[in-house]
Amino acid sequence: MGPGAPTSPPPPWRPLLCFALLLCWGTSEANEQHAELPPRGWNSYDSFSWIVDENAFMQNAKILAEKLLPHGYKYAVIDYLWYRKYVDGAYTDSYGFDNIDEWGRPFPDLQRFPSSRSDKGFSQIANKIHGMGLKFGIHLMKGISLQAVNENTPILDIKTGKPYIEDGQQWTARDIGLTHRTCAWMPHGFMSVNTDIGAGRAFLRSLYRQYADWGVDFVKVDCIFGTDYSPKEIITVSELLQELDRPIILSISPGTEVTPALAKNISQYVNMYRITGDDWDSWKDVSSHFDVSSSFAAANKIGATGLLGRSWPDLDMLPFGWLTNAGINQGPHRKCDLTSDEQRTQMALWSMAKSPLMYGGDLIHLDNDTLSIITNPTLLKINHYSINNMEFHHVYSERISKEDEHSSHFKSQDHVHLLKDDGVALGLTTCSDDKTNGWYMFSQHGKSDHICRNYGMQDDKNISFCLGKTKPLLTLDDTIVHTEDYHSKFHLENMNIDNACLDASPSRRQTASDIKIPLFSRCRWHAMQMWELNEKGKLVSSYSRLCAILEASNKRGIYYNILFRKLW
Repeated sequence: MGPGAPTSPPPPWRPLLCFALLLCWGTSEANEQHAELPPRGWNSYDSFSWIVDENAFMQNAKILAEKLLPHGYKYAVIDYLWYRKYVDGAYTDSYGFDNIDEWGRPFPDLQRFPSSRSDKGFSQIANKIHGMGLKFGIHLMKGISLQAVNENTPILDIKTGKPYIEDGQQWTARDIGLTHRTCAWMPHGFMSVNTDIGAGRAFLRSLYRQYADWGVDFVKVDCIFGTDYSPKEIITVSELLQELDRPIILSISPGTEVTPALAKNISQYVNMYRITGDDWDSWKDVSSHFDVSSSFAAANKIGATGLLGRSWPDLDMLPFGWLTNAGINQGPHRKCDLTSDEQRTQMALWSMAKSPLMYGGDLIHLDNDTLSIITNPTLLKINHYSINNMEFHHVYSERISKEDEHSSHFKSQDHVHLLKDDGVALGLTTCSDDKTNGWYMFSQHGKSDHICRNYGMQDDKNISFCLGKTKPLLTLDDTIVHTEDYHSKFHLENMNIDNACLDASPSRRQTASDIKIPLFSRCRWHAMQMWELNEKGKLVSSYSRLCAILEASNKRGIYYNILFRKLW
């Protein structure tokens, strides 16, 4: 490993990859850079889902300050939906339960966070957190809420304290909300904001000024990266944070389909960015992080230039200790399903990859074994002070089955061959990736009724993946806006299922180990289902502006008969 590495025999579980480390022991000079080192802290999501309240949060923060702050864990973060009323009928994608002020901005649920009654904000909680020596963070969704758009709230101009007026017009939420770009996995919650107009930027400026006034030190903005990629809004938020007189760390999420090429265009605007789907306490989720960690290390993205400091690829939270389940209305009620060795392996990988370390378990039930894992002094030094970490390419080990879970198979990584009988799946990546080239129109019977891409050879002939073409079909309940932007767009439809169109982003939050296969839902007028073929032979998503890439599916023999449907 390197200087200071443990000398005891390795556990039965060996990490799937070995990293070469050059350790720089000693103390670096303090400076004012944002996220000079990978941030550490506690986040409420893994243990409380969205239902955390003030009492539970403050109890966890107190333990964070007592037991983990000496080890560098300093951010206490309230995760999503802190503005949602915890009443019957409320859940992740419910509508009409959010607290919003007269300007369309969310404020805390006053029943769950009673100290917020004085200012409809988190000022009192932030002050208490700061008094413990900690930093205070909150989770946010991108853009503006559907509730604010439907109520057509005015937009605050923070320079005047009055409604925003430009070109003689008083602008409202309906003017800036992009209803065709609602969040793929929370369509009744939030949508993108039009940042090309002054009113859109004014709304976001009023949001982040309010958070700074509350004393927020860290924001995690969700449904804005990966397949939900919204680069204009990311850059706008980054610029607005630089206007503030209070330093705020910017973290973005989720990380589904993120590649180094995609991060290249955005990492300089943020301090943390998720590079996988949600990580839960299954070995399948954990093991999916090895390859992606290797790719970001090889691309020199670890600790690269970020917002007013550095940026860090984020492998997601550490789901140890007492947890809840994803998307349910229940607090911590079960123990982590990872074995002790699996938890130690995960902690080792997160540390070697220099990922931010955000503990997710309920700290009220923190046991000594878990505490020893997340405060291992050697791993914490590696996490902060190692450099030039990279994959050791010669061998890796692979867990085979529950019955033989400690056996290993060692394989060469010099050559990788895709089996010809494997299925294919559509993935998404930045359009600058050369692998997105090669889509073309194929004419049959005098009509350009297919889009194809070659992906292999068999018997000296190209093996092609093709999409067919059919007549347009729009449903009556779709709200159509900005139609002039969609004259050249089309749908990709599953021929075997009626009214099923290909989505560019999953309609539910994905875990890190979810298999990348095409996902279909009811055809509708939404940027998530709109595509175009450009002159460079790239198949472009209108939702994220990412490009389609053809990949081998993890499930052998899965093929999809998709037809290409033009909207006009």
